[in-house]
Amino acid sequence: MKMTVLVAVAAAGVAAGQSSRLSGYTQLTHGGQNAEAYWSPDGKRLIFQTTRPPYECDQIFIMNADGTDQHLVSTGKGSTTCGYFLGDNKHIVYGSTHLAGDACPARPDRSKGYVWGVFAGFDIFEATDTGKIEKRLTDTPGYDAEATVNYKTGTIVYTSLASGDLDLWTMKADGSAKKQLTKSPGYDGGAVFSRDGKQLVWRAGYPKDAAQLAKYKELLADNVTAPMKMELQVAHADGSNQKAITNFGCASFAPTFTPDGKKILFASNKLECDSRKFELFLINVDGTGLEQVTNFGGFTSFPEFSPDGKTLVFCSDKDAKERYEFNIFTAKWGK
Repeated sequence: MKMTVLVAVAAAGVAAGQSSRLSGYTQLTHGGQNAEAYWSPDGKRLIFQTTRPPYECDQIFIMNADGTDQHLVSTGKGSTTCGYFLGDNKHIVYGSTHLAGDACPARPDRSKGYVWGVFAGFDIFEATDTGKIEKRLTDTPGYDAEATVNYKTGTIVYTSLASGDLDLWTMKADGSAKKQLTKSPGYDGGAVFSRDGKQLVWRAGYPKDAAQLAKYKELLADNVTAPMKMELQVAHADGSNQKAITNFGCASFAPTFTPDGKKILFASNKLECDSRKFELFLINVDGTGLEQVTNFGGFTSFPEFSPDGKTLVFCSDKDAKERYEFNIFTAKWGK
C-alpha cells in the first residue's frame, strides 16, 4: 500500500460535493481508517490517528503537509486517540491505553446501539515528535483523552472521568494546575480553544430526563457512551458563560474555530439524524448564520484550519474504495 503517494482528486470526482469555500482538493492517505489530522504550529506537518496494517486499532502518525513521510510516533501498543502538537513544534500529546496492556481494548458491545469506547486505560502522554515518551500527564483511574492545545497560552483542554463524569478539564503543558471546567451530568468532549485562547467550543450530550441519565450512567459503567445526540457548546476559556449554539437533536461534533474566532466549522448529520452521513457546516459563535460547506453524501468530519488560515484539513470517506475506509484530505479555504 503506497501510503505516501499523493492523489489530487479529479474535479469530476468532487463536483457533487464542491463548495464555493473549498477548492483544490488533495488526498493525503489511501486506505485504512485515518482521522483527526491536526496541523503543527508551523503548518508544515500533520499529526493524525490511523488504523492500518500491522496495527489493529488506532495509532498516532505524523506526516508532512503534502502527505509524504507518514510514520508512527506512538508506541504501537494499546489504542491511541487525539494527537496534537505542542507549541514548541517539537513535542506532541496524545491519549493512549498502552500502560493498560499491549493489546487493543475490546471493541464496544454494539448490541447496546452505536456507542464509543471511553476506556478506563486511556491517559494522556507527552512525547517528542520522534515518538519518545517524556511524561505521563494524567494518572486518574478512568478515561483521560481528547487533548488539544492552545499555542498562545500553552493550555491543554481535555476530557476526563476524574470527577466521576465525562467533563472538560484544563492543565498546563507539564500536567500541572488541573482544573475542572464543566459539571453538568453527561458527556463533554472534543474541545478546542479559539486561537486567542479566550473561547472554547466542544460537543456535549446531556441527558434530558431521569431515564436518559440512568442509561448514560449504565453505559458509562461499561466504559462506553452513545454519541448520536450531541450539540455544540461555547464558553469562555475558563468554562464560564456556557451556551449551546446548536439544537438539531442530532449528532454535531468536531468543532473548530475559524482563525478570526467569529465562526465555528463542524461536522453534523443534521440532514439525516441518526445516520452516519455527516457533512461540514459553518455557524456564527452565537448560533446564527448556519451554512452547509460540503455535500459529499457520506462521512466528512474533523476539520481544522492551517496556521495561515488558507488550507483546511479534514477526514472523509469520499472516493473510498472499501467500506469503512476514511482518508485525510486538504483543500484551499476561500471566504
